[in-house]
Amino acid sequence: MKREDDFKDRHEHLKGLTDKQLEERFWELANKLVDPLLEMGKEYTSPAIERSVLLRMGFSSLEAKAIVEGCVERSLMCYGAGNVVYRLAKAKNMDIRPAGLELVEGRLWDDAEKLFQGGNDQ
Repeated sequence: MKREDDFKDRHEHLKGLTDKQLEERFWELANKLVDPLLEMGKEYTSPAIERSVLLRMGFSSLEAKAIVEGCVERSLMCYGAGNVVYRLAKAKNMDIRPAGLELVEGRLWDDAEKLFQGGNDQ
């Protein structure tokens, strides 16, 4: 099957554009392409992403795994595991690492859940 060469027809609307206008058009289209990906990144997460966040917060991979699993078990993943640890630390007037370690040890999960009851994700 041979493809018809329709380049001349498809690029007709670009013929009169300057290099600067072509560059602007390129970035406009590139942004349109990337915008949905950025929105998805804001709205959706995964255990792997949340473990990565926790690693960057100073937790070991085993600690991060335990915190993420705890968030999954308690339906807190939609708020982000890093956010759960941060908000818990803030509410308990603790540093972030000790608050996360409490979660690793199985403590303070009730307090963490209460922070997000009723969809309070601020």
